Amino acid sequence: MKSVFIIPFLFLAVLFHGAGKEEPGNAAAPGAGSPAAKKLNVLFFTADDLDRNSLGCYGAVVPDVSPNLDRFARQAMLFKKAYVNSSWCVPSRRIFATGLYIHNNGPGEPWTMRGPAKTPLIMEVLRSHNYAVGIMGKVGHSTPKNNFEWDYTVHPEGLGDGRSPQQYYLHTKAFIDSCKKSGKPFYLMVNSHDPHRPFFDPALPLQGGAEKPSRIYRPDEITVPGFVPDLPLVRKELSCYYNSTRRLDDTFGKVMQALEESGEAENTLIIFLSDNGIAIPFAKCNAYEASNRTPLIIKWPGVTVPGSVNDQDYVPTIDFYPTVLDALDIPSPLQTDGQSFLSLLKREAHTGRNAVYTEVNYKSGGEPVPMRGIINASFSYIFNAWSDGKRIYRNNNEGLTLEAMQQAAKTDNVIAARVKTLFYREPEELYDLQKDPHSLHNLIHDPQYLAQANAFRSEMTAWMQKNHDPLLAVYQNRDKPAMALEAYYRIYPEAKILDQSGKLPGKKNRNDTD
Repeated sequence: MKSVFIIPFLFLAVLFHGAGKEEPGNAAAPGAGSPAAKKLNVLFFTADDLDRNSLGCYGAVVPDVSPNLDRFARQAMLFKKAYVNSSWCVPSRRIFATGLYIHNNGPGEPWTMRGPAKTPLIMEVLRSHNYAVGIMGKVGHSTPKNNFEWDYTVHPEGLGDGRSPQQYYLHTKAFIDSCKKSGKPFYLMVNSHDPHRPFFDPALPLQGGAEKPSRIYRPDEITVPGFVPDLPLVRKELSCYYNSTRRLDDTFGKVMQALEESGEAENTLIIFLSDNGIAIPFAKCNAYEASNRTPLIIKWPGVTVPGSVNDQDYVPTIDFYPTVLDALDIPSPLQTDGQSFLSLLKREAHTGRNAVYTEVNYKSGGEPVPMRGIINASFSYIFNAWSDGKRIYRNNNEGLTLEAMQQAAKTDNVIAARVKTLFYREPEELYDLQKDPHSLHNLIHDPQYLAQANAFRSEMTAWMQKNHDPLLAVYQNRDKPAMALEAYYRIYPEAKILDQSGKLPGKKNRNDTD
């Protein structure tokens, strides 16, 4: 049995160290061990469904939306070309834990993406080096192995449904205090459930112990991303999204307060990022630039230069695993698909960081919607293996924004074409990000861009071959529909059942749970 915590104003129960024995809001302390030499701690803070451009330090003009993160950025190193390799919560977080692309990092059910993977998780590696490993929020999403047990676990119910800055503060203090008593360094993954849906609507009552954000936004105060139309109902929904973004910032501020009060801040590597883009059309669970871009802010006292900015190098989250181990001087037990960017933190040159590769295999609900993408400084190229002119892409994270688009489409041909693109796509998409940063105009059939399209095709083929992507057979036969479909059904047999049933994949629940 693990240690017992008693925290003022917070009830914590004693927990057994075993799967299924932790109650929401309770936590088991790291086991006591022999005093270890002072090692670098890691605090890994993730936002949920945050668009990078929503933060002040990334150029947001929405007033006072992220004061705590902006302050942190002035103390840390900010990366402007950071991307997640998969734009959906569960697979994105699985990449954090394994350092491997989704198709390489172990078996698991499509919906949960969890299973008895043999890949050593970063938490397992650190524990084997005497680290205490803790997690707050998004526990199932962030734990790729069914049999892995964190040393300290706080489920969202113990965090005001993942939306109580004060509860995050109290649990952060409790975990760090326990580590200091046991003499162990720590790896703490703090997962905010903001700004994931449901967005904070001031007209609705608070539920589940959630707290009110420290600032509420009006529709006329916010900005609408350029990849969706600026409509009144869109503005209404996005004002609620910015409320949740502000509460995310509140939570980050309280966690940093707890770290400072612990006396461990100067011996802690702090990493902040989002698991994917905002949950509206053309972002989350897609392969667009807005789907995969993420804020990445890192503070390593004595190493990163306060206020420094890297706006040159492409940094994908598949590099998280090898970089953390490199920073802690712990050898990796496997050959990861990523590479350490430790040299960038030290402001040293690192060649070859000129593009990122992205993948989606399934969407929320379990239906296959395989996509592959390449993003570089000039272009974005996407392969939609599911797109055949008949299948319809529907996700359950599109909310009032899609409803507004569908209503406007009845009288606006431009918006109607945009909705059609959302539902059907094309097998290939190509966007000039310099001229079209919001990916509105597909250039794949433009003869002026044939050279760029062919270059991407060669690059995509090479990447798939190098990384043993099972979708390669579909991609190589993209101009041979019968052969491509045969290969597609071999990889996704459930797609054949859906195709033959005539059922439309997707849900319309705007408050998706993933």
